[in-house]
Amino acid sequence: MLRTCLPRRVLRPIFTARRFSKMTLKTLAPDKAAELDKELMSEDGGFSIDQLMELAGLSVSQAVYKVHPPSKGKNVLVACGPGNNGGDGLVCARHLHHYGYNPEIYYPKPTKAPIFTGLQKQLRNLHIPFLTTTEEYQSSLEKADLIIDALFGFSFKPPVRAPFDTVLQAMIESKKPVFSVDIPSSWDVASGPPEQGQIGHDFMPDYLISLTAAKPSVKFFKGKKHFIGGRFLSKDVAAKYGLDVPHYQGIDQVAEVDVDAPVEKL
Repeated sequence: MLRTCLPRRVLRPIFTARRFSKMTLKTLAPDKAAELDKELMSEDGGFSIDQLMELAGLSVSQAVYKVHPPSKGKNVLVACGPGNNGGDGLVCARHLHHYGYNPEIYYPKPTKAPIFTGLQKQLRNLHIPFLTTTEEYQSSLEKADLIIDALFGFSFKPPVRAPFDTVLQAMIESKKPVFSVDIPSSWDVASGPPEQGQIGHDFMPDYLISLTAAKPSVKFFKGKKHFIGGRFLSKDVAAKYGLDVPHYQGIDQVAEVDVDAPVEKL
């Protein structure tokens, strides 16, 4: 009944998006992901690290808006790690502020490289709070409507070390909905959750966005929604690495894929 009521130009993108969600999800191992990043930032690739970080953070913010619009609660806690994953979180927080959310940032080990100090200045100029103590972090957890896990990316190797062990454990124990950036923090990019007894063995975020391409550990993800983010990969580069470019809709920077899609490691 619904199909007969929709105009033809609406039916086509809906069908395409569903078709991609049922395809085999091709994943990039960490060495291939690093190689792809290097190629994108080469002289021929033309991208810069800050440009890729901006695109990644924008993608995260759009996916957040899809699963948790401001009408569902504006208080968002963004937990950032010391690497590029944390930078993606900082960019996301800036966009969320402009979307009408009330983000707060916990960044216990800020990076001093210019790209990161610049992002921090941008956020402080918007009067976005930076939490400086574990007490402030715990208080923010209690009032948060959503937590963004931007602690660790695909280069992370378990176990989780201080001070992030207590950060992640408190996040898990809060029972608040969590949106993880690229891979759930504490997970190995290939083998997934750590062994029983290690911090994060029971960590299953509600939402996940894979940046540029999914990573092998995605086969262990059993949350509510999974997105691919980063509408910048050319078809030529995607073909070189054996990736399928999602059918992005309209001006979206993200595409939802089926959580139970079969996974193929490239």
